[in-house]
Amino acid sequence: MKESPPTESTLDDLTADVDERLSRLEIPFGPDGVDPFGISTRYLRWNFRVFGWMYRHYFRTEVTGAHNIPSQGRAMLVGNHSGGVALDAGMVTTACFFDMDPPRLAQGMAERFVNRVPFASLWSSRSGHFPGTPEYAERLLNSDRLLLVFPEGARGTAKLFPQRNSLLKFGQGFMRQALQTQTPIIPFSFLGAGEAIPTVRNLYKLGRLLGTPYVPITPYLLPIPLPVPLHIRFGAPMTFEGDPHSDDQSIDEKVNQVRTAIQGLMDAGQPHYKESLPPKPSA
Repeated sequence: MKESPPTESTLDDLTADVDERLSRLEIPFGPDGVDPFGISTRYLRWNFRVFGWMYRHYFRTEVTGAHNIPSQGRAMLVGNHSGGVALDAGMVTTACFFDMDPPRLAQGMAERFVNRVPFASLWSSRSGHFPGTPEYAERLLNSDRLLLVFPEGARGTAKLFPQRNSLLKFGQGFMRQALQTQTPIIPFSFLGAGEAIPTVRNLYKLGRLLGTPYVPITPYLLPIPLPVPLHIRFGAPMTFEGDPHSDDQSIDEKVNQVRTAIQGLMDAGQPHYKESLPPKPSA
């Protein structure tokens, strides 16, 4: 079914909702609307107006388990990555803003190439997303922020369509940070990114010329998202204890527990997600 264009009433309601939720974010914005990390209410307002419409009307995103995310204090959202571009990051951030009460701002660790693109770098940082370095992550968590992490990194979004629901090997950095800062981990699954941007090939040489890891190619060439349903499922919090400087094997054991939890959420959500897809046209 083709999505009808947004009406003036729909956009007005969304704008009012964004403004009301911004006023309740537990972030110490100064008189100029900027917090100590440089996050700007002006950028957030435009960000959530655009992503809010996509989230509610274009993708009709379905969220379960948002109550598992603490309403305050530090926490780390850890999930699977796919879909050619970081569509999942934008929608998970939007879910925390619109489907939590009080709303929370999930802050992602942006890929380093983003910070080499002037406009993208400014927009990313003003919206709360910073370079994926241990120093930034520790600073955010010690400030009791909500951190969004994709341990598969850019390799995750590079998955081709047949691999969209698979999980690659996770890095260890997020677990060492969680142990260092005593941060609970909330695993989540994201279904639909691969259907929204069905990548059939990645152009790595062109990506290097453009300063990105790769350029995803879809059957219709450009990686423009299709209006398919998106499903986000948050699992129960996981807490870990131990030395953040432990040997790789000890850290990997904990990492694999999180990876297994995410795979379980993906598997549990697959039947319902498949039912939500529009029927394929008959031959």
